[in-house]
Amino acid sequence: MNRRKFLKQSSLASSLFFVPDFVRAFEDMASSRLGYKRLVIVQLSGGNDGLNTVIPFRNDLYYKERPTIGIKKADIIKINEEVGLHARLAPLKRLYDNGNLTIINNVGYPNPNRSHFRSMDIWQTATDSDKFSQSGWIGRYLDHYGKKPYSAIEIDESLSLAMKGEHLNAIATQDAKSLYNLSKEPYFKNIHKHQNDVHLNEHNLGYLYKSMIAAESSAKYIYETSKTVSTTKEYPNNKFGKQLKTTAQFINSGLQTKVFYSSLGGFDTHFSQIGRQERLLGMYAKGIETFVQDLKDNNTFKDTLILTFSEFGRRVKQNGSAGTDHGTANNVFIIGEQLKKQGLYNKMANLSDLDDNGDLKFEIDFRTIYATVLDKWLEVNDKKILNKSFNQLHFI
Repeated sequence: MNRRKFLKQSSLASSLFFVPDFVRAFEDMASSRLGYKRLVIVQLSGGNDGLNTVIPFRNDLYYKERPTIGIKKADIIKINEEVGLHARLAPLKRLYDNGNLTIINNVGYPNPNRSHFRSMDIWQTATDSDKFSQSGWIGRYLDHYGKKPYSAIEIDESLSLAMKGEHLNAIATQDAKSLYNLSKEPYFKNIHKHQNDVHLNEHNLGYLYKSMIAAESSAKYIYETSKTVSTTKEYPNNKFGKQLKTTAQFINSGLQTKVFYSSLGGFDTHFSQIGRQERLLGMYAKGIETFVQDLKDNNTFKDTLILTFSEFGRRVKQNGSAGTDHGTANNVFIIGEQLKKQGLYNKMANLSDLDDNGDLKFEIDFRTIYATVLDKWLEVNDKKILNKSFNQLHFI
């Protein structure tokens, strides 16, 4: 076996378990109850510019600070007399009009970090900005409430920190068939011959072999279950569209997965922002609208909640390269059929009251959104997962 194939197959197993006491872990989690509601998380990587996404077009300070990259009033899709959406978000405006979209503004956390990697870690682990964690918030959800590795799936080749627990990790795959074919490689088959060997114990990789056996079983379940469903919807022909198509296939097939994770990158718009963000927002909005309609056609949208976030927003003042630099607070989109407060959840940021760096002041801690989703949607103990109690919001 060549090194590349070995690493790929090993990563399949390592995205699942790191629990020496393999059998007991499953038995302990078997008593946990999982319902049927599903959470779909969409990460806009790079720091999407929230002010050019949800636009305060009646605020003169917006255009003063952005003389060349501010979105012209004529190009904005108005949602009220003060606020509008970027023109490429027309599909989201249709969801908005149908009562399927809640926009939460000024979301962030205390003592913000403007590093992509560190801020994303904070969002994915749900920790304070001065603390570090090796487990993500969905990973800890799996630790406490997951039944199988496929209780959460990331539609990608590798696993984000958000999906890694202390005892149980999610599965990362772009395609059910490819995952299944990988699990049928001779490398996996040889493991079965050695699974009962005395020398394979928890002190010398015995647990890793057992993890890989679990990977094969999970791959078979995902493939056999999801192959029974196909879609007639034409998703955008890009990586993000394919991620959403796979997610819809998994949901519509009845796969017993609670959380799905996908991402769209490229939002680090330090220069030439107008065209770049326009293209990316269009990809996002078209993909989401097709995804929602696919779920509606299969009567699964009512049990699905979609959460879209980015690791931070951008600076209010444009830079000298027709772009924006790293900022702080941002907007979060919540999409679903069971929203209590549709439309704008709260007011836009006060552009005349910025922090010392010229950034928006956060109003809503992102962990209050997580706590709300965990408690009111996934119906689990949010404090146990977030390791702290947060006041909950009222959007679901």
